[in-house]
Amino acid sequence: MKNITILALAGGMLALGACATPMRRDQIVTSGSLCMPVRFDIYFREGEARLTDAADQAIDAAAGVLRTCDVRTIQVVGLADATGASEANMSLSQRRARTVAQALNAAGLPSPVFDVGAAGDAGATTAGGAAEPLRRRTEVIVDAHPRR
Repeated sequence: MKNITILALAGGMLALGACATPMRRDQIVTSGSLCMPVRFDIYFREGEARLTDAADQAIDAAAGVLRTCDVRTIQVVGLADATGASEANMSLSQRRARTVAQALNAAGLPSPVFDVGAAGDAGATTAGGAAEPLRRRTEVIVDAHPRR
């Protein structure tokens, strides 16, 4: 008897659901803007400031979305791991930041909004002294908003 009651209740709910006014497509599908503040990383090979194919693709994809936005600022910060001398790592991180900023600009993002900096190897080791290989990157922080 309990099973019959549950089945009857479920059947009644389905019948009531079928009577509901169907939703229009615009009520179901929304096209939210992709123009919002975003942060992403571009990784490099050890000791290099040249973009990899994957980095080129990531930059092209990001620029493809951001070209439709009101981009207010783009912070590009180059980083390096702890391998080598601090001066060399600072130079490398500066070159990485410039490389990414130039690639973003070439992909269509406006150059007056760039803030390019470098951190070198500062913070490139853990408290235990282990090297952080994921520091071989450039951080990109974009302040983007929908166009008005």
